Amino acid sequence: MDPHHWPLYGLRLHTPRLELRLPDTARTDELAAVAAGRVHDPAEMPFSVPWTDVAPEERGRATFQHVLRTIAEWRPEDWVLSLAVLHEGTVIGRQDLCATDFAVTREAQTGSWLGIAHQGQGFGTEMRAAVAHLAFAGVGALSLTSAAFMENGRSLGVSRRLGYRPDGLKTVAVRGETRTLQRLRLDRAAWEERRTVPVEVRGLEPCREMFGAPAPAPERP
Repeated sequence: MDPHHWPLYGLRLHTPRLELRLPDTARTDELAAVAAGRVHDPAEMPFSVPWTDVAPEERGRATFQHVLRTIAEWRPEDWVLSLAVLHEGTVIGRQDLCATDFAVTREAQTGSWLGIAHQGQGFGTEMRAAVAHLAFAGVGALSLTSAAFMENGRSLGVSRRLGYRPDGLKTVAVRGETRTLQRLRLDRAAWEERRTVPVEVRGLEPCREMFGAPAPAPERP
């Protein structure tokens, strides 16, 4: 795909095992197929918005629409970067990075999911590390936020490994029941201290102003 009019299609994040990219139509369809499969035990609900509580075909369609919506509604003041996560060329999940008024707040938020067959292999840490690198080293973020239910040990474990710190609790209603979210925050200093996953970013420069990102600091002579 020629990314001239939408340079985000040329953005690539690479970790030792993964590639993250804005999916074209074919990759979006693959992502929808992963969503249509299982992404968690049906008896559990790891999401504050229970988007998986529908038939598989509807989950796939909603995932396809979500990616298209993020592109259609993108503004530098309010954006969602919804990346397909690929392992050995196969789509295995999705990693989002989003922000509102990023040029002012310099703060972004992450969210993600993996197909159930790809969980428990450390991919969650790598994909979050990739967007953390994009946020801090790429577009000049000062902090990242995330959240997970108190009983979601895997997600909370990813956050701890990357240096996030607790940032308060939030009570939400999910499936008609009260649930408690642990909010989490990662600042630049903690990110720099806990960086262990090598990340390479390609194709960022044509996209920079789309994020409302500050201009890169000039190199010292």
